[in-house]
Amino acid sequence: MVDATTRFFEDLDRRGYEPLLAKTSGTLRIDLHEGAQTRHWLLRIDHGRLNVSQEDREADTVIGTSPTLFEDIASGREHGLAALLRGDMTVSGDARLVVQMERIFPGSPDARGPRRRFAGEVH
Repeated sequence: MVDATTRFFEDLDRRGYEPLLAKTSGTLRIDLHEGAQTRHWLLRIDHGRLNVSQEDREADTVIGTSPTLFEDIASGREHGLAALLRGDMTVSGDARLVVQMERIFPGSPDARGPRRRFAGEVH
């Protein structure tokens, strides 16, 4: 079974282009730390064109967190900027890229608003 993190990055790579990032360019590396091991995801963004790899290369922005927390972010159970403000994630480099990226993460399944329609809503 594929975890939400892998599914999230594979979906981005398969899409190849994300209109919400059309004005964004840069590289973002996510370092998922678990004990002595670190798993890397590198996202290259060029005006919305996306390329994903698992390389440990220099990046404009580097996010460090636990695999468990990122799994929750990738599945919409957790909000990335809130986790950052709580100190559950670290960011080095260009933090503006983190704010831009927040747009492409899924919203909470329980949220009401433009990202998710309330299941009990009457039309």
